[in-house]
Amino acid sequence: MKSLRVALPLLLLIAASAALAQSGAQKSFDQLKSLAGSWEGKNSQGHPLQVTFRDTAGGSALMSEIHGHHGPEGMISMFHLDGPNRLVLTHYCSAGNQPRMQAAASPDGKTFTFDFFDATNLATPDAGHMQRVVFTIVDANHHTEDWTFADHGKEMKEFFDLHRNEVAQK
Repeated sequence: MKSLRVALPLLLLIAASAALAQSGAQKSFDQLKSLAGSWEGKNSQGHPLQVTFRDTAGGSALMSEIHGHHGPEGMISMFHLDGPNRLVLTHYCSAGNQPRMQAAASPDGKTFTFDFFDATNLATPDAGHMQRVVFTIVDANHHTEDWTFADHGKEMKEFFDLHRNEVAQK
């Protein structure tokens, strides 16, 4: 009986710790899902672009599609949980590869930094690929995306300033 009094609180503490770790990734994913809808804005060079976010796969994935940045075909990124405490982004890039990045959220829950951890269809480790993206939710109708492309040791940055498309929301 004495061992049960010791074991039960220990098990509850472990379960509570697991729930807290799990809730961080889930909380970040839920916050990113708030981006669902149509967005428009400009890239770093002032060119117009559109981005759409759509909840899909029974709520287990969020799809982002960028139009107007590299031609009409667009690029797609898929966000999903990988286990209970890891949020992953797979970017289907116009460079022809698919970098995967893992999220880290800021303490205020408004900035999500995704850093490269591997890729499919990447010719060599230093071949051109998306290395990092930072999503910042300014408010319900404004967010930014700060993309970093790495190619043979050189980094190129692209910044999107986006606002909800009011016409598409009605």
